[in-house]
Amino acid sequence: MKIIVCMKQVPVKDSLLKIKDDNSWVHEDELNYEINESDHYALETALRLKEAHGGEVVILTMGPERVKEAIKQGLAKGADRALYINNADFTSIDPMTNAKVLAAAISPETPDLVLAGLQTDDNGSGQTGVILAENLGLPHTSIVMEIEKLDNGIKVKRELESGWFQWIELPLPALLTIQSGINQIRYATIKGIMMAKKKEVKELALSDLGLSGADVAAGSTGLDFQKVYVPEKTKQALILEGDPKDVAEQLADKLKNEAKVF
Repeated sequence: MKIIVCMKQVPVKDSLLKIKDDNSWVHEDELNYEINESDHYALETALRLKEAHGGEVVILTMGPERVKEAIKQGLAKGADRALYINNADFTSIDPMTNAKVLAAAISPETPDLVLAGLQTDDNGSGQTGVILAENLGLPHTSIVMEIEKLDNGIKVKRELESGWFQWIELPLPALLTIQSGINQIRYATIKGIMMAKKKEVKELALSDLGLSGADVAAGSTGLDFQKVYVPEKTKQALILEGDPKDVAEQLADKLKNEAKVF
């Protein structure tokens, strides 16, 4: 079983974020980075499936040189090799663009299973994985909490609302987005760290994927971020006085037509 794990580096959770002057994004130069939390669980899930059923685990990530640190950690934990889309200028926060690039790298690999974290800790859209599945033409499901290998596919447990769960079966190949907490994440061993130095890290440029800068430019997929900003805190109080019945009618009217809470 060949399993590809999509992995992303994100700023550490307690980072102090400073927005750029043009409000296009945040200053990334002075931030510290770590592997996205749910991607850790996706990798651990892939490694356990490999240990139980054999096969190969391939890490896929993209971005500037700093993301090689995430690759090293993944290889040290037991992944067999990595695909690295090297593009220092690729800082898109558009899930459709991200999925397009990832799909171009995954297609030639013809994996049996593609795993991704449910969502990223920086943008949190939870869309890239499912859009990626659509681009690859793969059956998929999200919020996966457990996986069982079957003779003709896989059986997965999904987390639903209000404490409910759902078991469904999917054929292979398929794509799953993994929920945090699905398993216990392992630490890299000294042996694993040493072995990681000898494992293949294949670098890919956009041209290697049949893509160009125009394909990943802002707004190339119809989604264009206009502004990133810190919400302004405002305070306002309105005191309604008079007959209780009239006050109640005024309050109901304002809640319905101004606050729109019902």
